[in-house]
Amino acid sequence: MARNEQLIRQHKLLQLLELSRFGRTLEELRGDLVADLGLTKLHERTVRRDLEALQAAGFDIQSETVQRGRVFKLGQNTTDVHEIGISATELIALSIGRELLYPLMGTQYWRGIETFWNKVQEAVPNGVFDHYARYRAALHVFGSPSKSYERQEGMLKTINRAILEHRLVEIEYESIGKPVSTRKIEPYGLAVYQSSIYIVAAVPATPATDQPEKGQRLRNWKLDRFHHATLLDEYFKPDPQIDLSKYLGSSIGIFSGDSTTLVKIRLGKRSAAYLREDPWHPEQSLEELGDDHAMLTVPAAHPREILPKVLSLGADAEVIEPAEFRETVAESVREMVAHYT
Repeated sequence: MARNEQLIRQHKLLQLLELSRFGRTLEELRGDLVADLGLTKLHERTVRRDLEALQAAGFDIQSETVQRGRVFKLGQNTTDVHEIGISATELIALSIGRELLYPLMGTQYWRGIETFWNKVQEAVPNGVFDHYARYRAALHVFGSPSKSYERQEGMLKTINRAILEHRLVEIEYESIGKPVSTRKIEPYGLAVYQSSIYIVAAVPATPATDQPEKGQRLRNWKLDRFHHATLLDEYFKPDPQIDLSKYLGSSIGIFSGDSTTLVKIRLGKRSAAYLREDPWHPEQSLEELGDDHAMLTVPAAHPREILPKVLSLGADAEVIEPAEFRETVAESVREMVAHYT
């Protein structure tokens, strides 16, 4: 049995039963599992054993005979066990979080978010919801571009399964300005950054090359650039030293990695004030220089993640070091001057 395969099937079974008001037969559940999980084969006996395992774990899964056969569905005890009280303040916090997750619209995650949100609205007393609605009208969340990943939903399912089972995925990927190429990746997780979904994955080492360092192997692959994703019957052993939280949080933006560089940027008084209000990174530091300027020191993994931020500050920011980062900004400024002269 593939790693975590049983757990994945049982989780999907619960989802199918939650969405089914009138229950599902074993044959229907088997068909849905095959379609949703991309399985090549699955016996009804396996589905029956999964249902029995869930019942043994305490889930109230009931069965009854109807015109189309014996159907299985979730009983009342299963839904009651999840009921919680919620206040108007908690509703506001939940609704803000929901709006911040709009980039997931069109995916399986968004359906879960919407289902839960609808359940909450139905469960809370009218007085609590009215109180929430009055206060929520005073707070608006905006600034994230509208985007849907509905077209990539199938690829997301494939990648999610690969992450859980530690399987290689063959992708057709089109980097900006380059033709579509076929790659193999070892997916470790997903990341949402500025309304886009990225797959954090490693490129497998080949016998002909030396094993690269994990910081060089990991890369963030933008889901928008995927043309196709195929789950392979090849498995990889996860690197226990890879810490995705550390990897993704080590730098300013999506150009993350284990290895970062401390970049020094000389700021004017106005820009320094902006950076105190809205820091670029939790580990940045600002040192007063005594001439209405300040020196910003911030970790970065790639010159291009610094570029748009420095340019947004105009002449009030100057990259001092390292030379590679300074030259990246300088080259961009020279090209801009050529366009405007």
